[in-house]
Amino acid sequence: MDIAFGREVCCDLPSAQKREWLVTNGLGSYACGTVAGLLTRGYHGLLITALKPPLGQTLQVAKLDETAQYDGRSYPLFANRWIDGVNPEGQVHIERFSLDGAIPHWRFACADALVAKQIWMQPGANTTYVRYRLLRATQPLTLSLKVLVNYRNHHGRTRAGNWQMDIQPVADGIRVKAFDGAAPFWVKAAGAVFIPSHYWYRQFFLSAEHERGLEPLDDHLCAATIECTLQPGQELTIVASAESEVNLDGPQCLAERITYEQNLLQAWKSAAPDSGADPDWVARLVLAADQFIVERPLPGTAPGKTVIAGYPWFSDWGRDTMIALSGLTLATGRPQVAEAILRTFAPFVSRGMLPNRFPDDGSPLGEGDYNTVDATLWYFEAIRAYTQSTGDERLLSDLFPILADTVDWHRRGTRFHIRQDPLDGLLYAGEHGVQLTWMDAKVGDWVVTPRIGKSVEVNALWYHALCTMADFARQLGRSASEYDAMAKRTRRGFERFWNPGAGYCFDVLEGPGGDDPTLRPNQLLAVSLPNSPLGNGYQRAIVDVCGRTLLAGCGLRSLAPGSLFYQGRYGGDPRSRDGAYHQGTAWGWLLGVFVQAHLRAYGDRAQARGFLEPIADHLRDAGLGTVSEIFDGEAPMTPKGCIAQAWSVAEILCAWQRSR
Repeated sequence: MDIAFGREVCCDLPSAQKREWLVTNGLGSYACGTVAGLLTRGYHGLLITALKPPLGQTLQVAKLDETAQYDGRSYPLFANRWIDGVNPEGQVHIERFSLDGAIPHWRFACADALVAKQIWMQPGANTTYVRYRLLRATQPLTLSLKVLVNYRNHHGRTRAGNWQMDIQPVADGIRVKAFDGAAPFWVKAAGAVFIPSHYWYRQFFLSAEHERGLEPLDDHLCAATIECTLQPGQELTIVASAESEVNLDGPQCLAERITYEQNLLQAWKSAAPDSGADPDWVARLVLAADQFIVERPLPGTAPGKTVIAGYPWFSDWGRDTMIALSGLTLATGRPQVAEAILRTFAPFVSRGMLPNRFPDDGSPLGEGDYNTVDATLWYFEAIRAYTQSTGDERLLSDLFPILADTVDWHRRGTRFHIRQDPLDGLLYAGEHGVQLTWMDAKVGDWVVTPRIGKSVEVNALWYHALCTMADFARQLGRSASEYDAMAKRTRRGFERFWNPGAGYCFDVLEGPGGDDPTLRPNQLLAVSLPNSPLGNGYQRAIVDVCGRTLLAGCGLRSLAPGSLFYQGRYGGDPRSRDGAYHQGTAWGWLLGVFVQAHLRAYGDRAQARGFLEPIADHLRDAGLGTVSEIFDGEAPMTPKGCIAQAWSVAEILCAWQRSR
């Protein structure tokens, strides 16, 4: 599909600043910005390097402020917002913006001259390329680019004060070292003049952070001005890198990036020969899927693989990784990546649990990092999907002892009061002050949706894991009787979830306030998972009530309208946002779950696929070419949260694949 905009979007600041682009390198580093070229987030920048890959993201190069000198006139091609307004408004010169594959591409009109600009990252390297070409002109055009740099965590802000960075001229550019002990970085270009400088631009106003109730002011250092005069047909490539030796040949590096993306699409097409009939937006999501897959170093071995949960602010999370694995890798024809992820996480299983997240600072895992009841259960499903897709019994044989030990831990009890109830076979989980399910918002000591007790989706996953273990045992020639018996008991126990008065499932059994009849989308997993504990009549009832009450465009509401704590708008300061996060906010990943549940309940592929149609339009909004984390629960269901969320992309790809 064509993701492109003319002046009606590009020159209109409110429209252009809400549309964001993202490029990544597979190491956890990224570059991100707006169509307008305006910084609206602290996460916007040209080189944000994962110094402790895949984490430790540090803003190093914030932006290039470009001015074109042509026919005696100056044309600012950039825009900046200050505390007192926007100046200059260079977006008025953008004639067209397009997303070519995953590469953002601008065209600026300066009278009769036309300047093209592209941005991409080199896969596997902490290097960003910014390429300018003079496509059309009747005389030379001079580009003057101010290089704005920084050195801070991407979550933070800079108050420069008297901060002095060390800026040194080097061949073809400059070297920047922010302070003693900081990792140096370079900005280079062949055939251009670099004029080093050192003056701070203070109080950039970040409007998106202001809307989120966070600090909106930031400072950036102008480290150099780059000047180059282009004749018609000539080009200039600026290279920003955390590596001293880089290839400065822009056309060659762009060709390599395009080949990389073409190989991703070819792997998908080879794995799905009937993909030729898919709508173009599916191919867009195949490219988007790659942005989340990154390396995670492992001691004494080659780097493993993991999944960044969402850009721009999430790290790699156990739950998100296992939910997203099938869609990001198997649905895109990359089973080798799936195997690497599964093996990467295996050493981190502790007391039958996968970690919820890895600390952002790269410190060792602590007990508190295992605050998830469902990540490990999703690990069973990820291994099942991989094994079914590949027939690889070697990995299954290697990991089976870990899975068997995990079942044993859950049966006898592990952290956070997670244990199987011997009376009904269901899993109980939770303790005061700890959030364990995917509805995990917490503000200070306030756990917004604690869900202590026997949660419906957790027990759907538990039943599925037991059935899967029985199948694994048979596949490996081992006895499955124990797992069969446990699954049978759990299925009988699951009948307790049905609420006959409401016509759908309780969300939680045996919570501190008793059984919770709140209508939430969690019960859809009892329908969508390959092993369902429910009969078809119950499956259809759940799908119907969720469709009528929770479906909201590109996602499903996390709580039914009319419920006591329902909030249909997500916004405000952190406490307000977290208070709405799972109390009515619609989630993109749940749309994929709903489609798979609908297909299971009704068997109508065309009707199930129809629910995915809004995604095609969404790819032209918010994070371009990808899927947002969340949406308002009320019209117009505005995208919110992360502009690119791994499990949103993954579950939609899975839903499309299974309904194809």
